[in-house]
Amino acid sequence: MASGDVTREDLPANPALRRFDDVRQLIANPDNPTPLVALKRLSARDGFQLYAKLEWYNPFGSIKDRTAYYLLRGMESRGELDGKNLVEPSSGNTGLALAAIAALMGKKIAVTIPDGVPEEKKILLRMLGAEVWATPDDLCPINHPKDGAIALAQSFINGEATRSHYAMPNQYENADNVKAHYETTGPEIWRQTDGRIQHFFAGFGTCGTISGTGRYLKEQNPNIKIIAIEPQKGHRLPGLKNLQESKPPGILDRSVIDEVIRVTDEPAYEMTKRLFREEGLMAGPSTGAIVHAAVEFGKRHEGVAVAIACDSGLKYTSFFRDILGSEGLPGV
Repeated sequence: MASGDVTREDLPANPALRRFDDVRQLIANPDNPTPLVALKRLSARDGFQLYAKLEWYNPFGSIKDRTAYYLLRGMESRGELDGKNLVEPSSGNTGLALAAIAALMGKKIAVTIPDGVPEEKKILLRMLGAEVWATPDDLCPINHPKDGAIALAQSFINGEATRSHYAMPNQYENADNVKAHYETTGPEIWRQTDGRIQHFFAGFGTCGTISGTGRYLKEQNPNIKIIAIEPQKGHRLPGLKNLQESKPPGILDRSVIDEVIRVTDEPAYEMTKRLFREEGLMAGPSTGAIVHAAVEFGKRHEGVAVAIACDSGLKYTSFFRDILGSEGLPGV
């Protein structure tokens, strides 16, 4: 070795020091959980303790990081990614996490996305190297317009010229979506509440969160109530699905759900603003819907409750412009 040469020795990963070899190691798990934060100002009622589980602390910004990691890990172990690129329908969050992880794997991805998804998410997907195919609302007129993104992605998988080139994780039908939350989100919540949780709130979307987390929590204590939040028909709450106007995901496990609470747009938007202004939590609109339902539920019930805070509001600033309207403008 020449004089002055230095042998490179990488520092070993050490989660206790928050030192990692790969950004994927930041994705939440029972040894590295996302935070649980009490909502003391929004739910200031004796006997009902409401906590928000802040999923935007995942490295790619949402609860879907868990799902994407499990989907791709499962596909890789089964050899389904060999020689293929990825295609997936998404309202943004799963697509972002898949795109980031795919980039680390050296894979290309095309994301089919409903046209009404906030522009910020489309730009972030492109920044991650994804092809973004926005689907018009009339692409799938038989079901809900947002199902057009699913139909377009499936055309890649079923088309003679493309099916040998693409693999679809299929978050709506893939059991690994449920497994992600059964093995991580559920155990985290059980441990973080010292096993005292009595009510769990999550939205209808791909339904992996409520199915996997609900199943785990019910196995620990069958008396825990699992409450699903469903938006109104024709809603504008990205990431949530009304299952009367949209095809129910194949992975939905209705047996773990005790109650469904339907939420309209305006109370969800108002609660999103309150999360910002009263709790200092920059949450997305789907979190507003879930927390609104939980707060209303808490007016009639007691116990420890956990609501999923799916993602942050930083990906919805253009969306929030419409919610704010003329509020705060000079002379108004």
